[in-house]
Amino acid sequence: MKDKSDLPIIVGITGASGAIYGITLVKFLLENNYSVDLVLSPHAEKVFLAELGFCLGLDKKNSLCEFLQINEDLGSLRLWDHNNVAAAISSGSYKTQGMIIAPCSMGSIGNIAAGTSNNLLTRAADVCLKERRKLVLVARETPLSTIHLRNMLSLSEIGAVILPAAPGFYHNPRTIQDQVNFILGKALDAFGIENENFTRWLGDINNQLLKY
Repeated sequence: MKDKSDLPIIVGITGASGAIYGITLVKFLLENNYSVDLVLSPHAEKVFLAELGFCLGLDKKNSLCEFLQINEDLGSLRLWDHNNVAAAISSGSYKTQGMIIAPCSMGSIGNIAAGTSNNLLTRAADVCLKERRKLVLVARETPLSTIHLRNMLSLSEIGAVILPAAPGFYHNPRTIQDQVNFILGKALDAFGIENENFTRWLGDINNQLLKY
């Protein structure tokens, strides 16, 4: 029997702005020997091009690994079609550690909250909820409407972790990647995965108030 830590992690990437969050997450997991089941929304591929200048080729898995500069066995990455609701991750009998959606659009959050399972990404999230597995949603939108807030509250009440893409500044970021790594680290923390993606706050060692 597989140890729970050996089970795959599902990663979803929607069409919200912030594709770099999902791409960086996939790279981290693969480089740290996690098995990844990846599902991309059709709009995510468009955001890849708009924000990262990256166009997925016909062989999407290989082109993605080439972009991420991943040289390891491609068997650790499984890329599922967004419309394939018969995929393994659509069933609760397929064991996983859970799912992280980064970034997660308000449309996807709405569909997950409603339980519509209208595509593989939202179905996989629904499976995590019903099987009581971890579900971390890196919500990306601002400002938030009352509808958005209600949907997120509904999901939080049934166990999902709502993790807005709202980076802090106490780690003195110098680059965009620093800010991306901060959110990635928080998402990994919420999922229970050890990481050193950002400098953690240890308090003022001199017991003095911070001056801004």
